[in-house]
Amino acid sequence: MHSKIIHHLLFFFKGFAMGAANVIPGVSGGTIALITGIFERLIDAIKSFNGTAFRLLIKGKIKEFIQYTDLFFLLSVFVGMVVSIVTLARLLAFLFDSYPIYIWAFFFGLIFASVYFVGKTITRWNISVIIPFIIGTALALSVTFLTPATQNDSFFYLVICGVVGICSMILPGLSGSFILILMGNYELVMIKAVNEMNISILFPVLIGAVAGLVLFSHILSWIYKKFKNQTIAILTGFILGSLSILWPWKNEIYRVNQAGDFILNNGEKIVQSYSLYIPKSLNVEVGVAIGFIILGILSIAMIEKFAQVKK
Repeated sequence: MHSKIIHHLLFFFKGFAMGAANVIPGVSGGTIALITGIFERLIDAIKSFNGTAFRLLIKGKIKEFIQYTDLFFLLSVFVGMVVSIVTLARLLAFLFDSYPIYIWAFFFGLIFASVYFVGKTITRWNISVIIPFIIGTALALSVTFLTPATQNDSFFYLVICGVVGICSMILPGLSGSFILILMGNYELVMIKAVNEMNISILFPVLIGAVAGLVLFSHILSWIYKKFKNQTIAILTGFILGSLSILWPWKNEIYRVNQAGDFILNNGEKIVQSYSLYIPKSLNVEVGVAIGFIILGILSIAMIEKFAQVKK
């Protein structure tokens, strides 16, 4: 019993880390799930909500339903995510406002180290693995340079936004909020609809999110089991390509409307993209930022070492 409580607490903290990642622009909770070793189990648990699970629930076989869906694991992770988003959103907003370069540097170090530690789980490198790795890297890089589409409030397009948004949130290396910006509907869905509780907008997005999560989890689980090395390779590529968003030295480019005025969310300007630059000289700020990059790398190394000890 004591051992189970510890296990669920660990899953809670892993979910907490995933929630923190989803708050950070350009970072995916799926990346953290992959790093912390719960990615495959999370996908399998989500896809278990199928006809069999529904029949168990209808028949009142609660114990079998809980076991079949790995419900306690899912609850531990998702409660951790919710608690993290609620408690860390303001703290991270303050840190990004006050110390943006240092925070970006720390997360750059985290994700940079993740490329190695995730990639090293590939058991065999060959052409069938190298090509998906290159494709994943190229796709993630290209996403950061795409021009956002225009806003579209049609029912079908909102469903597609829900599908793509939720899939990118669980897919390592891709940020769901960033994808919604590229699709042109970030302001409509995440700002106006959420703040106004506009059901006509949120309902089709929710349909897409639920359908996308269940369907995508089945596809991803099947691919992961059938082509494990290739799947890890393309996910590692996604993570590597996402480093461009996390580069510490950059200037923010904000979203504007057709009149050229800044679009605001609770009084704050919305980041559309970034223009990257390299520091011209090695000063104290650059030195501290490099220190935070190293700290991020060491943090992942410690997590990996802890995971190995647990195994």
